[in-house]
Amino acid sequence: MAFYPNERIAIFIDGSNLYNTVKYLDFDIDYSKLLEFFSEKGNLITANYYTAVIEDDDYSPIKTLVDWLSYNGWQLITKPAKHLIDRNGRRRVKGDMDAEIIVDMLELCSRIDHMILFSGDGDFRVALKAVQRKGVRVTVVSTLKSNPPMLADELRRQANDFIEISNMDKIISRHNSMTDN
Repeated sequence: MAFYPNERIAIFIDGSNLYNTVKYLDFDIDYSKLLEFFSEKGNLITANYYTAVIEDDDYSPIKTLVDWLSYNGWQLITKPAKHLIDRNGRRRVKGDMDAEIIVDMLELCSRIDHMILFSGDGDFRVALKAVQRKGVRVTVVSTLKSNPPMLADELRRQANDFIEISNMDKIISRHNSMTDN
């Protein structure tokens, strides 16, 4: 992965996709470490975290995370999750943030040199191609170690670089101090 000291960097995290990825890999991200890691790689312009929230839920782990991130250097982009009933009568929660991520990518691409996308969703391929045409390098962070892979092949092929998130475990994960000895 190539970084240059004076390049302007923006981080875009597809919260739902990243949550499922690290859940499968069985590690927790320390978002302070993640922010520090990329801040040391260049001039970090913004770090955006996108997620849908369930508004009528009194306690939700995502609300705790959203609150923490908003006070610790992250830009939070949220919207209410929608409750749907599938054809089998099961209640589903939907909160796709793809459109918000893509619009922000396109709006920011004139002010950045390097975009870091934490997602494996192939729907972002066309957006990556558009920002690359404007001269922005794109690194995708996801995993190929899940079965099936969380990273769409077309997204990996479109990106300039790919970072296997499981290789960043020691850099950005929260470790239990009792087990680190």
